[in-house]
Amino acid sequence: MGTRAGGSSCPHVVALKESRGLDTFRIILSNFVYCRSPRARRLKAQSCICHDCGTTADRLHCCLDCVYFGCYGNQHIQEHAKSHRHHLALDLSYGVLLCGTCGDYVYDEDVNKVLHEEKYRATQGTHANGTVAWQPSSNELNLLQHNPKRRKITHNSTIGLRGLINLGNTCFMNCIVQALMHTPFLRDFFLSDKHECLMIQSQNHCLVCEMSRLFQEFYSGCRSPHVPFKLLHLVWTHARHLAGYEQQDAHEFFIAALDVLHRHCKGDTDHTNHHNPHHCNCIIDQVFTGGLQSDVTCQACLGVSTTVDPFWDISLDLGTHLAQADSQDILTAGFLTGASAITNGISYTSTSLTDCLKRFTRPEHLGSSAKIKCSHCHSYQESTKQLTMKKLPVVACFHLKRFEHSTKFRRKISTFVSFPVELDLTPFMAHRRNGLDTFSISPGEMCPTPASNENRYSLFAVVNHRGSIDSGHYTCFIRQHRDQWFRCEDDIITKATVADVVNSEGYLLFYHKQLVEYE
Repeated sequence: MGTRAGGSSCPHVVALKESRGLDTFRIILSNFVYCRSPRARRLKAQSCICHDCGTTADRLHCCLDCVYFGCYGNQHIQEHAKSHRHHLALDLSYGVLLCGTCGDYVYDEDVNKVLHEEKYRATQGTHANGTVAWQPSSNELNLLQHNPKRRKITHNSTIGLRGLINLGNTCFMNCIVQALMHTPFLRDFFLSDKHECLMIQSQNHCLVCEMSRLFQEFYSGCRSPHVPFKLLHLVWTHARHLAGYEQQDAHEFFIAALDVLHRHCKGDTDHTNHHNPHHCNCIIDQVFTGGLQSDVTCQACLGVSTTVDPFWDISLDLGTHLAQADSQDILTAGFLTGASAITNGISYTSTSLTDCLKRFTRPEHLGSSAKIKCSHCHSYQESTKQLTMKKLPVVACFHLKRFEHSTKFRRKISTFVSFPVELDLTPFMAHRRNGLDTFSISPGEMCPTPASNENRYSLFAVVNHRGSIDSGHYTCFIRQHRDQWFRCEDDIITKATVADVVNSEGYLLFYHKQLVEYE
């Protein structure tokens, strides 16, 4: 049915306005369409059922002449209009008038004005997104206080903390799952049931659906360890290089999991979509994708070629070793000074995350063996390359490269890397480059400044590895609320301190933007 348009109106609406005005229409709007009070919401919940069939769906309408609610889908409101000659009824879903006698929805300027007035009044005192701020009544408060099964998140609440059973060398997976479960944006996305599966024919194989179920399990209040067998099966199915019970790398699992989650968000199960996986707006890319800028500067004409590539994490070298160490050096460096770590007879100095980032963003001379053709002077020249951050992600993940692989040896670097609880990435942004391919970083740069607030991050998860490159075990620290830390070792979760976290042998560091962080 169409809606009557223009200045002309239904004769039954004209008759209503002349005889009784629009007060009844306004009262029904404020109580059953745009509810402004807890009383109105309770009245709507109690009264809005079809008086004939008892349904609460099928487009309920309310008669303007008597106390009658009828559904549109089963023709009960239309039958009421004909049998009682009550011409007009209000659609409680959309606030528009139906004339049962004319058999059409009607438009009237005066009715439309009242509709907009009530809608505006109902939105006063609401949040910016249009949702009404809930104010519980005394009865609701009493009900909540005496309901023992109620899930309440308090400062000391343990809801969201849950161990994961190790299914056979799956500690690498358990640590990454814990970090993802405590990522604020992911938590709120999945707990608000925003995932709409696009894998219609194979929902049982959707990793995003399984993640949604995991969030429900973690925040259900259950304290017994969860067995993530379905997650492990899906990972083996969609990332076959991780299949099997051998120990895997937590960083490799993290990247593989994000890739599969991204593809399943888009309904792509077999890499049929060949577009850049980062150039989309799925929840994975909203949270984890940043932009890394590469500037290649010709040493002859100083022309700069710039490209920007997406990233999900940044892998950082820990610096160069001091020197080849003999047994006496090992005793001196490893056990007396404590200032360096010894790995396969090589001594490494302790460093910091900030130092690693400075090395990562420092200009690198490519040398005469790697000449490139300059797009400005059109000749092959030596050049320098510098990486900076063009776009910062909501969650920044830093991978500390503790495992070295070469033709001569395979080893783990156990040197201590200090990392802050709060991190300002402003000095490493692309706009901080100056004309000399360096940064103008003042000594106090890492101190927070008002101009760099949007680039400041808070630590919320740390993945650790202990042991050697061939035999080891992954654990992690996660932050619960704003200032509580817990250590997760598969199915065992224990309370931790900030000192425990920052003094640990970090392997993966997860930071969340402070500007969009919330509890």
